[in-house]
Amino acid sequence: MLLPLTVTKRDVEIPESVEVLIEERALKLERYFPRITGCRIVVEGPGNRHRTGGTYKVKIDLTVPGRELVINMQEHEELLVAIREAFEAARRQLEDYARLQRGSVKQHVPEPLGRVIRVIEDEGYGFIETEDGREVYFHRNAVLAPGFERITEGARVRFVEVAGDEGPQASTVEIKHRADAGT
Repeated sequence: MLLPLTVTKRDVEIPESVEVLIEERALKLERYFPRITGCRIVVEGPGNRHRTGGTYKVKIDLTVPGRELVINMQEHEELLVAIREAFEAARRQLEDYARLQRGSVKQHVPEPLGRVIRVIEDEGYGFIETEDGREVYFHRNAVLAPGFERITEGARVRFVEVAGDEGPQASTVEIKHRADAGT
């Protein structure tokens, strides 16, 4: 870490052995992302909550290139459990950030929109016109609720296109706007 580790204690006395544990856990985070530039940890004690007993709270702020990762307060009646859960949450966030930096995270590609141009009800299929003007076949079984019986020509749909035996077909069709609804 470029900046020194900072541990802030509020309403709690932490034994030296627990402080060492916190420092060790903070240093281990660099295994998951070696370019951590700063780490701030806040440990809050239960305070004067004599009726409810209260919980220990642990919050971790990690500074990495181009971003700050905030691990929200992890709470538990036992200090060591709160610390463990906070560092587990930090590890997961660092792993996600590292995958994002490597480009290993799949980007969500939105399903294309189209318009139903023909419905052959008695045979249970139809065709969608894509935004680029192509025709895509769909079968009644591909239509999500409210179902094939409710699909009409002109309806706007979202669909998943796959390669079929005789050309492009929709494996899933979701009605977005019905043509007779005026939208």
